[in-house]
Order: sequence, then structure tokens, then C-alpha cells
Amino acid sequence: MKIAIATEGKSVSQHFGHCEGYTIYEVKDNKVINNKFVLNPGHRPGFLPVFLKEKEVNVIISGGMGASAQQLFNDNKIKVVVGASGNCDDVIQSYLSGELRSTGSICEEHVYEGHCE
Repeated sequence: MKIAIATEGKSVSQHFGHCEGYTIYEVKDNKVINNKFVLNPGHRPGFLPVFLKEKEVNVIISGGMGASAQQLFNDNKIKVVVGASGNCDDVIQSYLSGELRSTGSICEEHVYEGHCE
């Protein structure tokens, strides 16, 4: 299984589309066995769900995400977890232990690139 976290520095980005990149964790037997950082290739409507699907990602974790993006991830059979914050390594452990659950929130207004209100 591969889990991508929208990343800004070492923290979860508050908007997946405008993040610096994605930390992709490879998980086996509920343990992280590898991770790598992939630069965000650019925010274009409909592109990022396909980009991450091609990287064999099964789950995307982010602070926030719009409704259309969430639907596109679901269409690509990628589980969406929104409402996350903090250090990416801590967040992946929270997800694997079952403590991190999606808030289901939807970003609807972007005051400036990379942030949701």
C-alpha cells in the first residue's frame, strides 16, 4: 500500500494542490518500509489524482481539498483523508494506528494560493 501526504517542508500542507510536493510512504504489514518525496508537478484541474494513481498511491492525506478533487480521487480509487495537520511522519503513524480519521471537510474558498479558509 502507498500513502501520499501533501507536504510543505516536513508538515502536512493545508491544500493538496498547492503543496510543495508529496511524501509517499510505502506500507507493508501496517508499518512504513520506505518513503520518498516527489515534487508537485503543478496544479491543473484533474491532473494530480491521475499523477498519484500512476505512482500507485492508495490513500491521499491533506489538510484540505476541494469537492471536485475529492471526487476525482474517489473516481481513481484513492481514499481521501482531509483535516490532517502536523509533522508528516507523526501523521502517517496516526493514520496507521487508526487514530487519524478524515473530517470530510471541503475547501470552497481560496484566499491565496496554498491556503483554505
